[in-house]
Amino acid sequence: MNDYAQSVAAAPPDAVSVLRAPSVKNAHPLLRCLAIYRTMPWRFASAFSLFFVVNASLTWYQMLVGQAVHDVERGRAVVRTADGSLDFGRAYYWVAVLVGTALARAVVQYVAGIVSLATGQELLFRLRDSILVQVQRLDMGYHLRHGVGEMVARTTRDADKVRDALISFWRNVIETGLVILASLAVLCWYDPLLAVAPAILTAVGIAIFLRLADHLVVLDRAVSDAYDSVSQDLVEGVDGVRVIKAFGLEASRIARFDAAVGTYTDYATKALRYSTSRIPLPQVVVALGQVWVFALGAHLVASGRLNVGELVAALLAMNTLIFRIEGIGRIIQIFADARASAARIMDLLDADTPILGGSHELPAGPLGIQLANVRVRAAGEGEDILRACSLQVDPGEIVAIVGATGSGKSTLAALLPRMLDPDAGHVFVGSSSGGWIDVRTLQLAALRARVHVAAQESFLFSDTVARNVLLGSPDATTAELIEALRLAWAQDIVTNLPSGVATVIGDRGVTLSGGQRQRLALARALIARPSVLVLDDSTSALDALTEQSILHGVRDLARSSGTPITMLIVASKPSTAMFADRVAVLQGGSIVAEGSHDELSRSSVTYRELMGIHDAAA
Repeated sequence: MNDYAQSVAAAPPDAVSVLRAPSVKNAHPLLRCLAIYRTMPWRFASAFSLFFVVNASLTWYQMLVGQAVHDVERGRAVVRTADGSLDFGRAYYWVAVLVGTALARAVVQYVAGIVSLATGQELLFRLRDSILVQVQRLDMGYHLRHGVGEMVARTTRDADKVRDALISFWRNVIETGLVILASLAVLCWYDPLLAVAPAILTAVGIAIFLRLADHLVVLDRAVSDAYDSVSQDLVEGVDGVRVIKAFGLEASRIARFDAAVGTYTDYATKALRYSTSRIPLPQVVVALGQVWVFALGAHLVASGRLNVGELVAALLAMNTLIFRIEGIGRIIQIFADARASAARIMDLLDADTPILGGSHELPAGPLGIQLANVRVRAAGEGEDILRACSLQVDPGEIVAIVGATGSGKSTLAALLPRMLDPDAGHVFVGSSSGGWIDVRTLQLAALRARVHVAAQESFLFSDTVARNVLLGSPDATTAELIEALRLAWAQDIVTNLPSGVATVIGDRGVTLSGGQRQRLALARALIARPSVLVLDDSTSALDALTEQSILHGVRDLARSSGTPITMLIVASKPSTAMFADRVAVLQGGSIVAEGSHDELSRSSVTYRELMGIHDAAA
């Protein structure tokens, strides 16, 4: 089973598979969202049946009112008896029937509302869960191309607009459709001619609404794109507040944000102005049907083909129809907004990732890594970050990677756990004795469980210290947690916190220094007991003594446990390179030199320049 299938298994049953099914994938984005109802057929059928009963009973109620009025017209509702008193028996009967029918309808309508709301919320939950599954499934390249602001907007504003449409689906689509059919059926029951004009005018009004919807979708798409820019600026303004303050950029960032908000407001105003000026027109068209019913009904009454009670019932049916048609304007607005938002959500759900796991299991025992003629091209620009890059690190070996800024060190590190895949060449894990296995054929979760990358930017969640570290191994014991903190030289961090490992750190670990965050991130990697540990400049914020203590601790851990740990260290300090068994120099996208620190200090000018070594004999 590949990783996409595994992620689907974590979602509610079939939600993602329904949305991505070929029969659904070619449908309109909003209809694709509604297709999730296929995963809950009994709920859908129950809600539809209840709404059918509610609207059928409304028609019955209107006809009962007509019969009651007809009894009044004929003088049967209240009659004078032989002794001169008034008999209200028939009137009481109609009061009881009408009140009883209204109460029964209210109960059924309440139940229908609860069932439809619960069904809509369940559908929304499945849609949101599908979005989260997809966001986690997509590769890093997609996230880098689209940015945090856009991803947040699609999972909040766009999902909210789709939610409004999905929850409105029952009352504003199903129920409105049933009301229109029932009202026209009442008119047709009394006389087919009564239903002719209302039916035509209703069709014309709905057609006008639908024509307006296309332009509303275009306007809302522009509003959504402008909202993305607002979200992105807001996220950057919060995340980059230290840089903004350090360089005195408050005024320029506020001006930029004001411009983004102004653009969003302009588009939103245009959309609102268009909808408020156009939507009343079809409502007026449909309302003309009431004039037809009244005029024709009066003629039918005069000719004896219709009684007054039936005319009253017909006018009530027409009033109900007009009331519902007036609501179609709001329906069109909601669904126009949701169409644009659904399209953006489906763009996200339809995005494919080239990084899917294979079916092979990782071999037991120590792991080495090997890059064979790897080529990685930068997105968009077409320039090669890595080209013909080859490197082998045997199990248990410690290799330092040295290169200039932008030489591709982080890209190389990201290849090992398949955060990205090479455009050409191969990445292997294994050993010379046991054989090398292409990482593309391995189960992705298993690969990343044994190949860990600790990056320079140490991300910590707004949670306790313990839970942040235990992400590397959720089943680890307290003793293993303390040991990982010790190896990462993070004991002093815990000691100085008010609640120790139970202390909640701020968003992204903002309450900690850069060095403290890096040590906790290292502890998180070490507690997982990885077979391959990649340190992507993850000790850059540490002093040389602390860094050396951590590196020696990892080496001692490997020796004491009897399980070699292969280490690839992106190094920028001579002390780090001296710790490694071997140093590889990355230049121009390729490994141009390999050897020990002393050997490269003597033989490689590039290495000496990178390390700041001025004495070749050093």
